[in-house]
Amino acid sequence: MLRWMYLLSTAIFKGKKKKLKQNEEQGEMGKVHPQALVSPDPCYLSSEQESFTVWMKSLVLSRKGCTVFDSDGRVVYRVDNYDSKSSNEVHLMDFQGKVLYTILRKKFKLLGFWEGYRCGGSEIDRTKPGFQVRKTLRFLGGDSPCKITVGSDKNQPCQYRIESWTSKSAYKIVDNRGALIAEVKRKQSASGVVLGEDVMTLMVEPFIDHSLIMGLVVVYSLISSKM
Repeated sequence: MLRWMYLLSTAIFKGKKKKLKQNEEQGEMGKVHPQALVSPDPCYLSSEQESFTVWMKSLVLSRKGCTVFDSDGRVVYRVDNYDSKSSNEVHLMDFQGKVLYTILRKKFKLLGFWEGYRCGGSEIDRTKPGFQVRKTLRFLGGDSPCKITVGSDKNQPCQYRIESWTSKSAYKIVDNRGALIAEVKRKQSASGVVLGEDVMTLMVEPFIDHSLIMGLVVVYSLISSKM
């Protein structure tokens, strides 16, 4: 584990240096990860494409989960509060341990079905899920392993889907027009070395809620039995 921690930190550091160099050339040093993007913000939005490192390990000993770093190497999201794989209740937290989403697997559904509830206070309003993820099956002719509905407005739902049938470690989240929302793939070091299957790069497009995307990544990890 120590070796993987070293490789992971090295890859994050080198990626940060590369991005800083690119922004220097463009004269945009003042836009490199403002602190406000990581501070508690209900939308977790950025005007630029953002890169995260997702490590499918919990920093808490003997716990299942994942740890998410920004490109500066800071922990921004955590899942480390359950004890068994494919749990029916998972909590996505920020780096301080504040619960952002409670994710529940719904029972008595024909196929796999998860709902994510944004946690704005001490209680969860279970009548208004922030997102819903429905697992589909290949033999039914579906073009995606998951269908996603974002928002609680039944009249104007936002539809996403996950594009990936061949790999559980590389996939895209796209909207109903096919436009890219986020992408997950195996992480590579600056020298091109592909890290382990439990270390991934998450790229999120501008003006997309990072915490929402992380909630969807958590659900897909549960579906893929990676957590």
